[in-house]
Order: sequence, then C-alpha cells, then structure tokens
Amino acid sequence: MNSETSSDNAVVIQRLVDAPIELVWQMWTDPSHFKQWYGPTGASIPVANMDVRVGGKRLVCMEMQTPNGTMQMWFTGQHLEVVENQRLVYTESMSDAEGNIKTPAEMGMPDDHPEVTEITVELETVDGKTRMTMTHAGVPQDSPGAMGWNMAFDKLTEYLANQG
Repeated sequence: MNSETSSDNAVVIQRLVDAPIELVWQMWTDPSHFKQWYGPTGASIPVANMDVRVGGKRLVCMEMQTPNGTMQMWFTGQHLEVVENQRLVYTESMSDAEGNIKTPAEMGMPDDHPEVTEITVELETVDGKTRMTMTHAGVPQDSPGAMGWNMAFDKLTEYLANQG
C-alpha cells in the first residue's frame, strides 16, 4: 500500500510494509541497513554516520554516476526526537564532507530552497505489518527530492522483502 499527500512545503509519503516495526526502525537508524536503501535509484551511500540520540549528529554521502563522472552530495543534520520503534525526527542540510552546512545558492539550488529541512518518520504496527509515514518539511511536492524519496522507498520495500 502506497499513498502520498503533499502540500507546497512538505512531502508526506506513507507505506505499509510487510516487516516488523523493530526491523523498519533499524532501516532508519542502523547505518549498515540505511546504506542499502537510501537515495534514488542508481544512488549509493558510501558514508552514513548516525549518532541516533537527541542532539546526535548525522552525516550522509550520496554518490551517483553521471556522464561527467561520480557526483557526491553530502547531507548533515541533527536528531531532534528519538522514540525507539515509534518516531524519529531529524534535520537535514546540504553540506561538505566535514558536515559544514552549504547554502542552497552554493549548491546551485533555487533561492527559495530552505537551508535546513526536517524529516519526521512515524511507525505504527498494523495487522502484523508496519505503517511508515515520512514527512519531509521544506521539500516541495513537485521537486526531484520528492521523486527521490519514492524511489528510495521502493528500494526499502525490496530490501525488507529480502531480509526475511
């Protein structure tokens, strides 16, 4: 089951996945799992450093092959809420490899792109499956980022299917 609702300022995607809530939580909080599904089709995640506690930092590198060679995009953030197997909230900003935030202008993004966005993941057990609702505040509904999230969730669903 997939559904997507959006506003101008946020993308909300809900998926019902056939996996226990504890495993879905690990997909978001264990770097070895996160690296396997995060990012759009064709992307790889060579770095996923996550200190999953309130105030803990994140640093993620996404790599994609382009006609001009390998392109890296770095993202940094901080965990704002961590309720195990229920709710994860963190900020996300484009950055350099050291985690220094880069402005949207420095990254070639439109002037109205926010410097900091916020991701909320909510998990709920439903008939032995897990309902996962992800809200990415600050990402427009028609942006490449929204499309990337849907691709990532397709990868996540496939990865979860291979875990059992």
